[in-house]
Amino acid sequence: MQLSSQSFDNRQPIPAEFAMGLAEGFAPNRNPQLAWDEVPGGTRSFALLCIDPDAPTVAETVGRSGMEIPVEQPRGDFVHWTMADIPADLREIAASSCCDGITARGKRNPPGPADSRQGLNDYTGWFAGDADMGGDYFGYDGPYPPFNDLRVHRYFFRLFALDVDRLELPQRFTAGDLLRAMQGHVLAEATFHGIYSLHADQVKA
Repeated sequence: MQLSSQSFDNRQPIPAEFAMGLAEGFAPNRNPQLAWDEVPGGTRSFALLCIDPDAPTVAETVGRSGMEIPVEQPRGDFVHWTMADIPADLREIAASSCCDGITARGKRNPPGPADSRQGLNDYTGWFAGDADMGGDYFGYDGPYPPFNDLRVHRYFFRLFALDVDRLELPQRFTAGDLLRAMQGHVLAEATFHGIYSLHADQVKA
């Protein structure tokens, strides 16, 4: 199975159009176009994840002027998109079809392919307790790495072909719930990734 995008090339910078953040504030926050082919026989649905594995793990260093987050700081995953039950006959998600702009406190019913379900992304936890932004963030919300991070962040789009029509998931599901529900049902996986940074030196480069 092959996954591609017309929005950016594999392993290349993600345009700000498809990010949530700019150095000076919010970005357009549109989902990128994705397309796939060479689907294995027996596929009955797809699932999709977008994960940044380069998120800093020391919260006190994030977004602090006069301090840079070193490349070698331990990193963790930050989930940007979780989708289940994508119809087996679908081969493309159009740009901006699932997210176009920022919804304060999160999108409750994000648009998407018919019969699909979208789970929570990790902005749910990041904005928790924020009076203006806190809420449940369902669907896609794009890159917004710290401006003071020396590491260029990678954003992996992972598409899974599954042998079931519908996964057993709670109504308010996470990427972890999705990964557990998929166990034993994955026929194939395709991965595609882009990079994004808001550090001044990286942006100039």
